[in-house]
Amino acid sequence: MGPSASLSLVAMFHLVRSKDFYEMETEYNKNMLPGKDVDVSLSLHINRISGVDESKEEIALDVFLHVYWEDPRIWILGNASQVELTWDKDPKFWIPDLYIRQLREMKVLTLFQDLASIRLYDNSTLRISIGATIIIKCDMDFVLYPLDVQTCAVDFGSYKYTLTDMKFHWRDDPLIFPSDFGDGFRLPRYVVSFVTDNRLNVIYYGDGNHSTARLVITLSRELRSHLLESYLPSTLFVVMSWGSFVVMPEVVPGRMVLLVTTLLSLVTMFDTIRNNSPSALELKCIEVWLISCTLFVFLALVEYFIVLFGMRYDKHWRHKKHDLDGGGGAPSRLPLFGSNKVHATSGNDVSGEEDSVGATAKAQLPAPQPQMLTTNNNGPAQVVTSAGKLRFQLVARHVILYCGSPRGTLDQVSLALFPLCFVLFSVMYWISYISESRRKSLAAVV
Repeated sequence: MGPSASLSLVAMFHLVRSKDFYEMETEYNKNMLPGKDVDVSLSLHINRISGVDESKEEIALDVFLHVYWEDPRIWILGNASQVELTWDKDPKFWIPDLYIRQLREMKVLTLFQDLASIRLYDNSTLRISIGATIIIKCDMDFVLYPLDVQTCAVDFGSYKYTLTDMKFHWRDDPLIFPSDFGDGFRLPRYVVSFVTDNRLNVIYYGDGNHSTARLVITLSRELRSHLLESYLPSTLFVVMSWGSFVVMPEVVPGRMVLLVTTLLSLVTMFDTIRNNSPSALELKCIEVWLISCTLFVFLALVEYFIVLFGMRYDKHWRHKKHDLDGGGGAPSRLPLFGSNKVHATSGNDVSGEEDSVGATAKAQLPAPQPQMLTTNNNGPAQVVTSAGKLRFQLVARHVILYCGSPRGTLDQVSLALFPLCFVLFSVMYWISYISESRRKSLAAVV
């Protein structure tokens, strides 16, 4: 590089003259725009992603920001193609008032000195390059967690000059990545990708429309870990609860331990995931899944309670039937809960119980009484009937005897019904939430 190419910033201002109609040297005014409709272009070298803080909704990036603009009042003396100028926090020439709307904090990287440089090209174009760690505020929505895709827009523009004075846009090669970038930066929880929006973006700040160059950051969550750590175990717990349907109802300790242990495991898993996942205003996607799995196990426990209740009623019913058949007494109303003493019954009574459920239940119910007309002195005759009540009692006894059948009829139905309902729920769950996640991702990009 020749002597003219190694000019310091101070020497340059003594030798640079303005390109206007004057032939004499004029004083350079750094507070004035280089001209009308200044064109400012940007490029960004993204070195790495320092981290993503979901609780604060922030993204930390290590970048090198390059800002280009043309100032016809400055040019190089000599034949050099470019000149490195002295970096100063209070420069002696005009620079754009760059404003990043989503910026939370910016720290210039420093080793022996600040990682910043100013370069002047032979076409009067200046470039400022700054290496910095920037923290971006990103509005995140975790309702679809862990199927959520976070989209963050970062706007680079001017806070002082409006659209008529200055325009921002990306260069032809706007984003530069390390050689090992691949399809995106892979973090423990996210895959991060960057896209520049080349459309003319305008933001209104109160005194007019301001031009901005927009960078779109997309955070796609890694779903594999959640499938292995949350969805698979909860699904296995639900499948384990179906094993209670093949256990004999008389084995109360074994069946109760299986269901209660599974239920408590799901409750503990739900509490752990809820405390370790980001907060949201509504129920998150994974919380809906865990609550539904807990309900399936709870319903299996309720089904066993119904079976036990039916078995207890069925034993008293068969005991009462045996006494009535032996004593020849008149049938009477059967209590739902009687003595805790278990009476033995013959095999014929058990084998023929299901075939004579309807006839025996009808025999024990009093015959429907004919409608009677009753009159009083205050009004016309009123029809009083007990047919509806007797019919309800008959249906209730049929249901209870069906649930407490020694052959486990209710367990057989549940063994087919519960898996079918869970498969239907799973299909509807994944289709609805995946569709919603894709819809929000497309809407954010557009």
